[in-house]
Amino acid sequence: QVHLAESGGGSVQAGGSLRLSCAASGSIFSINVMSWYRQAPGKQRELVADIASGGRTNYADSVKGRFTISRDNAKNTVYLQMNSLKPEDTAVYYCRYRHIGYDGWGQGTQVTVSS
Repeated sequence: QVHLAESGGGSVQAGGSLRLSCAASGSIFSINVMSWYRQAPGKQRELVADIASGGRTNYADSVKGRFTISRDNAKNTVYLQMNSLKPEDTAVYYCRYRHIGYDGWGQGTQVTVSS
């Protein structure tokens, strides 16, 4: 089992920044992928960004150039730096951890961007 603890959500005005963190603990495999997803009210959950343990990253087109995903493998922690936030970024943001044979999600953290 892997426990995911998210933090860093909150409310911000458009154009502002927030940094989300997700710390993984438990049965961590050295080869894994950690991701951020988001789900806005009435919409499906969507991928925001992911990062493999080797450092490869992938971003949704809607956040490219504004969001940066990074990780600290020694701390088993993934970060999402969100800049130039827009009202349409408002959602619950979820951390996801995967390794071979395992797929787990965090509880989510609310991000609200006001215009």
